[in-house]
Amino acid sequence: MSETRLKPIEKIGYGLGDFGSNVVFQTILILLPAFYTDVFGLAPAAMGLMFLAVRLIDTVTDPIMGMVADNTNTRWGKFRPYLLWFAIPFAVVFVLTFITPDFSESGKLAYAYLTYALLMVLYTVVNIPYCALGGVMTSDSQERVSANSYRFFIATSAGVLISFFGPGLVDHFGNGNQQEGYPYAMSVFGVLAIFAFFGCFKLTKERVKQVAPTKGSFGLDFKTLLKNDQWLVVAALFLILLIPIVLRGASQVYYVKWFMEKPELIAAFLTTGTFCQMVGAGFASPLTRKLGKVPSYVLVQAIIVLGSIALYFVSSTNIWMIFILFGLINFFVQMGAPILFTMAADTVEYGELKTGRRVTGLVFSGALFALKLGVAIGGWLIGLALAYYGYDGQAESQNPSAVRGILLSLTLFPAIGHFLLIPIVCLYKLNKKRCDEIRAELDQQASA
Repeated sequence: MSETRLKPIEKIGYGLGDFGSNVVFQTILILLPAFYTDVFGLAPAAMGLMFLAVRLIDTVTDPIMGMVADNTNTRWGKFRPYLLWFAIPFAVVFVLTFITPDFSESGKLAYAYLTYALLMVLYTVVNIPYCALGGVMTSDSQERVSANSYRFFIATSAGVLISFFGPGLVDHFGNGNQQEGYPYAMSVFGVLAIFAFFGCFKLTKERVKQVAPTKGSFGLDFKTLLKNDQWLVVAALFLILLIPIVLRGASQVYYVKWFMEKPELIAAFLTTGTFCQMVGAGFASPLTRKLGKVPSYVLVQAIIVLGSIALYFVSSTNIWMIFILFGLINFFVQMGAPILFTMAADTVEYGELKTGRRVTGLVFSGALFALKLGVAIGGWLIGLALAYYGYDGQAESQNPSAVRGILLSLTLFPAIGHFLLIPIVCLYKLNKKRCDEIRAELDQQASA
């Protein structure tokens, strides 16, 4: 029987890994779109197309990385070593992405494609093994929810730091010149990410092993994955979820700057959202313990939908109500994250019992590909929406149509995505009782 209980220090260590990843992910979500259009100088449509086009690389790199991780064997385990090996290259490319070179328009576009694509490849190399690590630290489903609650609480603190300190650091290092300030500000966050990855490597341990270890091939493991109907449900959830998350996240700076017409509140607005996310993540474990994973997830998405609709109708001058509703939405958005990643981990054992093969890395690489495809579609849609409604990143004012597009991208458009998650999650059948039964059957096979 595999160890199931995790000490708090190991859950904290696990969370540090996602802190490092979220330094990049939250920056992409919160700051990168406005950086590309307002500082770097990309047209919104070109930015949106780039976000979508780069995702084509993931169709190759994600499954390959999952297979590589599954077949890695070191004295440190299968998944932890990648945190150690690639932390520094990941941070370096992260900083390079925020440099504005003195190139022609086409040269700058090529530079943006190159650095963003390389950043996403390194994100894959680090984050797929990291997420798979959560499936081998313990075999207990509720303990996984708890570990993921720690994870997302700590991970979201990266967003809080970026939201609160990011704009100020950019101004401090650039003395008003954002092109000069961004690389130095991102260097500070990059160093924090490196130490976080090292901390995760040091404090965690891989415990859960495949019942009958066998050498895999990509074709066989991919077929195994597709036979896992519960994983297909989780992948669909990841894909749909990230579209509204990216739409909302990418719209934040534009919303404060042009709808509220309070650019001085950008840092406060971003920090409110990420702080509420951080707090919300901690409530996932007690909620699922009381209601179960699926009912909890349905409740969370329903509240997000209602909150988003309410925010659409709030006047731009009602600052307090805007902050309250935006904080409420983000509180529940992040409450759902630990639940979803726990569902992904639970499908590993379900698939192993069903097919006889454990493909932890491929399960998470496939889920993360769906996640990143959702990020790509969301990024493409925000660029498309800005272009459609007539947004001009270099203008001193925006027309009413552009402001309306920004408002819709923060409120009603995301509400549609969260609503679509409700019927999909009802197809998920791995409640705690079923997960315990699966683990008992696997342990019985191992001892036979």
